[in-house]
Amino acid sequence: MRICELKQKEVINIHTCRSLGCPIDVEFCCETSRLKALVMPEPGKFCWCFSKGGECIIPWDCIRQIGEDIILVDFRSEKHLPGE
Repeated sequence: MRICELKQKEVINIHTCRSLGCPIDVEFCCETSRLKALVMPEPGKFCWCFSKGGECIIPWDCIRQIGEDIILVDFRSEKHLPGE
């Protein structure tokens, strides 16, 4: 799977059953050559591309399953995702 394909999938939090939108970027570790996290737009922002900051980080270990159309995450940490 390519990163561009990953960015087209909707992220669903299985803890709250809420859609978190689609990833806007990923974090990558150069030392281990592995993905570290999904970067999501901040919830409640109408257009994330015009806001400063406004990014939420979902650690890679919170991902439970990646399907054809969606990514299921178990995300309970409020320190990473405001409004959750």
